Amino acid sequence: MTDEPEQASASISGYRLVLLVLLVTSILVNYIDRGALSVAIGDIETEFSLTPSQKGLLLSVFFWTYALMQLPAGWLVDRYDVKWVYAGGFLIWTIATALTGFVGGFVSLIAVRLLLGLGESAAYPAISRLVVENYREEQRGTVNSLIDAGTKIGPAFSILVGGLLVDQFGWRALFITLGIGSLVWLVPWIKMIPSRSPQDHAAGAQPAGRPRIRQVAMNRSVWGSSLGMFSLGYVWYFLLTWLPSYLMDVHGLNLKETAVLAALPFLAMAMSSVFWGWAADRLIRSGRSPTLARKSIALCGLGIAAVLLVAATKVVSASMCIALLAASCAALGMFTANVWAMTQTMAGPAAGSWTGIQNCVGNMGGVLSPLVAGWSVEQTGSYQTAFYCAAGVVMLGIVAYLFLVGPIQEIKWQENP
Repeated sequence: MTDEPEQASASISGYRLVLLVLLVTSILVNYIDRGALSVAIGDIETEFSLTPSQKGLLLSVFFWTYALMQLPAGWLVDRYDVKWVYAGGFLIWTIATALTGFVGGFVSLIAVRLLLGLGESAAYPAISRLVVENYREEQRGTVNSLIDAGTKIGPAFSILVGGLLVDQFGWRALFITLGIGSLVWLVPWIKMIPSRSPQDHAAGAQPAGRPRIRQVAMNRSVWGSSLGMFSLGYVWYFLLTWLPSYLMDVHGLNLKETAVLAALPFLAMAMSSVFWGWAADRLIRSGRSPTLARKSIALCGLGIAAVLLVAATKVVSASMCIALLAASCAALGMFTANVWAMTQTMAGPAAGSWTGIQNCVGNMGGVLSPLVAGWSVEQTGSYQTAFYCAAGVVMLGIVAYLFLVGPIQEIKWQENP
């Protein structure tokens, strides 16, 4: 779809715009739904008498199914109709969100979080497949950064509006409202997004030119980008799940203050991501290579983010802490703006499978960081070690990209080895 005839470009551009709006909206809903727990966790902790370790487990368990199901999700979107694979995943996760408002104890909370992860696992493999098929290389930085902005605005919205909603109506109302309200997105998706032609996905056949997942999994750049995503996943989900608790426990903020201030780092990351995605696209259009335009920006961002993350733990003022965390998240935006564009360019026809592997490994960081933070806080009574660990993992991501990920250009896969 990227090499359309010139006379068809206007109508296809209109479709691409609609597709982009729906993808950004879906990922916004995705991150609002998964991030709602972090703002409600205080009331849930009180109602169910959770220990810090149980709290860490509850914040982590979503990522068990979300990470592990990336592999089958990547396989599905490369072989079946991506429209319906994504619609099915969206339906599952919105139902899981609504069910959270009706749970009666810790075990049932664990169950609905596992179901949420199962549904949301379809998102990134499906999005990567659609981006590769519909947008050119010099457009993908902007496209991916707008989608990435949704992943940051979602938690900001979840913390800000969700915190106020929980304060007024309780935590159960938050999840029921989000789950039922999100179903509206399925209407334009089903009506406006075309299905693939039957030969593209009939009987799960291997499409021409696409490598099998075992070949993709053996590529060195796949593992380099996956380890880089692990570093992002670790720090991102540490902040997503523990930042509200950190601000309330360490800096003494109440729920309303936390709802406003904890949203700022995520908004800073969203704005930064959009700018740096656009900047990388502009560099490519001016003749710079994707390796220079995307990789150098991404790695500089990781380095700056690690330094500022440590600095945020050294200040006493809540406002200064938020400012440093916002700057750290803005630096992370330099990476997130380009990480998926790099993957999509290198993967080409294997975008779904590569994305599944990368997001599986990356979200193991989401499994690990809430548990490490919970254990660390329980053992030391301090959040400082948890922040140091996050900064260290970010530095490991730089090493992975420098020494394992090759040039940012499409890999020449052998067909169906």
